[in-house]
Parts: sequence; C-alpha cells; structure tokens
Amino acid sequence: MSKLWNTRPIPPLSTLGVLGGGQLGRMTALAARAAGYRVRALDPNPDCAIGPVVDQLLVAGWDDQGAAAELAKASDVVTFEIEKVTLGALSACQKYAPVRPSPEILQIIQNRYRQKLWLQREGFPIGEFRHVRNAYELQQAATEFAGCFVKATEGGYDGRSQIHLRDAGASEQAWRDLGCADVIAEKPLALACEISVLVARRPEGETCVYAPAMNHHRDQILAWSILPAPIDPALAERAQEIARQIAGSLLLEGILVVEMFVTKQGELLVNELAPRPHNSYHASERACITGQFEQLVRSICNLPLGSAGVVRPTAIVNLLGNLWTQDGPPDFSSALAVPEAKVHLYDKPDVRPGRKMGHISASGETPQEALRHAFLAMEKLTAGWGPPETDGLAQLSGIVEMKSV
Repeated sequence: MSKLWNTRPIPPLSTLGVLGGGQLGRMTALAARAAGYRVRALDPNPDCAIGPVVDQLLVAGWDDQGAAAELAKASDVVTFEIEKVTLGALSACQKYAPVRPSPEILQIIQNRYRQKLWLQREGFPIGEFRHVRNAYELQQAATEFAGCFVKATEGGYDGRSQIHLRDAGASEQAWRDLGCADVIAEKPLALACEISVLVARRPEGETCVYAPAMNHHRDQILAWSILPAPIDPALAERAQEIARQIAGSLLLEGILVVEMFVTKQGELLVNELAPRPHNSYHASERACITGQFEQLVRSICNLPLGSAGVVRPTAIVNLLGNLWTQDGPPDFSSALAVPEAKVHLYDKPDVRPGRKMGHISASGETPQEALRHAFLAMEKLTAGWGPPETDGLAQLSGIVEMKSV
C-alpha cells in the first residue's frame, strides 16, 4: 500500500468507488457528484438504488474479490455503505486504492460479539450481555436477565435475526427460529430514550462530531428521528465525547455512527457502531451546515471537514413498503401540503412490507415543532399509519428535563 495514501488529498474530478448500492450509497453518490467526483459502484442487484446516479455499476456479490479489485483499479478511494461486504473483497480493493473506513474497523464491527468485546476492552460503557452458543446457554441468560434481547452476531439489520425473549421457557424455540451458530443475549434496560452520534475523521486526524439525534423505533425499525436531540446539554456533550474517543481509538478514516441507550437514571451505554452513513442522520441534510453524505466524501478524500453546526432542527419519518398498495405508491402531494415537509424517495423497484422506501423530513423552530410537522405530513399522506403525536411528543416532554449522571 502506498504511504502517500495516508496524507494525499483526493480532489474533485477524482473517482470514488462505493461497495453497496442501497439508498445510503445512492445519497453518497449524489453528494459526491455535486462536489464534482465521478462514482463507480458494486452491488449484486442490477436494479439497485445507486444504479441510475453512477458512472458505472458492477453487478457482483459482496464476496467477489475479482470484481472488487476491478472497482478499485479505476477508483481513487473506496468506501462501503453496507456491512455485508466481506473482508476479502475489501482486502482486494486495498491493493489498488485506499479503503475508508478500513477493513480492520469493519472486522471489529461486523460481528456483534467481537464489537462488544472491543468496546469492553477499550473501557467504553455497555450494557450487560452474554455470548450464547446453544439453546441451553440462551435459557441460562434469559433466566439470569429475567428475559433478554437476542441478536445474531452477524447480520440482522432492521430487526431481522433479533428476538425479544420474554420467557426463558421459550429459549429452545427462539434458538431454532434464529438458526444461528451463536448470538448475544442482552439484559433489558429501563430506557428513557435512544440516541446516536455521528463522528467524522479524516486521515490527518481532524475530527468533527455532530449533535446527538434522538431515535424512536417501532418493530425494531427506526420510525422517526430528530436532530438535535432535545436532551440535557451535559448529557449531549458526554455522548459526543464517547463518540469522539471511539473514533480516535479505531483510527477512523471516514464516518461512524455510535448508537447509544440513555437509561432512566441518565446513564449512557453504547449499543452498536455503524461505520457508514446512518438512517438517523438523514436529518443532517437539512438540519446541519454539512450533511452526513458530503461529510463522508470530505473525510475519505482527506479534505477539510465541513461544519456540523445545526442551522434548523429537523425530523424525519421513515416511509416503509407497507404504504405502497396494488395501485402503486401513495399520493405524496398530500404530504407536501405541509410547507415545512419534503419527500425523499430511494427509487427501489422491489417494494415489500418493512422495507425502507424513502422518508419525509420536516423542519421547525424547535425539535418538537419539527417532529409535529413531520407527523402532520405523514397523517396527510395516509390517515392512520403515522404515529399519533402523543407517541413522540409525550416522550420528548419527559426527556427534555433529564439530566446526566
């Protein structure tokens, strides 16, 4: 690997290679093209979301080292938008171009057990968990924790390969349902809310940390998110410092999102790491001076990072495939009747329930007002689907006064 890769800026008119063709890759490509870069991508699906906005799409599997090398040969830097990419493919890329974030970071994060051990060893706060390799060990963990959240060590995005095991007596069935060689069992927590923090770091070490976002899940899929999170400033600063330290410990080159739990006692516990753009920071495209996708391009190209300052609070609500019917997509013009709202669609041809097809973003003078505008747009889009305002706003009113411990 060329030593110059660690310091050489990669200017506009260069070529970015993206492993992954989903909505995160699509929005990364759009940000790169707006900055004057060419973009090539690799994805197994010829109809993937990134296809229409890149110069070339290589159709190949995540483990296709030959195709990955071909992508890198014609790229000045390579990044990824999905953790399914294999380490072999990243290593093949690394022979011809810098890969940011590094394969070493993905190796740590790709496996939940390995990730938990790394966080524990580095001294970052996490909740209690057990590594489970059979139904008997799962029953023991569920008994010890009086129920637990069970997650496959690999995969399991948007609630897949995850089970909330409330009764230890159902352990054997849960183990069969997951069908994994091993899992982690997490002790349930008394949560006040969930937040995430985005941190960007360029090869020269310059680091930029965003304000925390507050996230609300339904059926283990992100339902809505607001930026900035309306939490106590001391708690926000502590969360930002944890994210900064994690990025430094990993020697991050690129962006990383740190998902965290906030307990009712005001504790901060790291949940998971994501070394890529993140659903909870789609709001940054409107809320912040520099959105997450532009910041990713800047960081992997070793260019000066943009400001993460919040210009106006913004909320997003995800649009799932459940909204589509046999007659086609919903009438998005109804949502646009809310002046503060925008509709963002991902151009995915395969519509199915639970799949993220787009999102609505809405701004406001405060995070609460931004969320109200987003909910109103959803209510206009389709009556009865969107969460009632009390679902989010009652939670917010309790969080605002929460203090750090």
